[in-house]
Amino acid sequence: MICKRCLVSGLVQGVFFRASTLEQAQRLGVTGYVRNLPDGRVEVVACGTHERVADLCTWLRSGPPQAQVDTCDCEDLAGESYAAFAIS
Repeated sequence: MICKRCLVSGLVQGVFFRASTLEQAQRLGVTGYVRNLPDGRVEVVACGTHERVADLCTWLRSGPPQAQVDTCDCEDLAGESYAAFAIS
């Protein structure tokens, strides 16, 4: 099991990014959270198997159809544990 923290920038707020990320994470069986940041970015913490977290990180680089992702920077996160995936 691994965890990643991703910061996604671009047109990512007000375009169903959080709801779509929740759907993708639940489909993949990934736990963690997604939330809007005051600076316009979206923060995603994703925990699960390496393959499933990698799949979510790949999806984050494009997001839902309405989004326009400029960057998606992900880093390893240690010591995190979540029971489910939620919008925070």
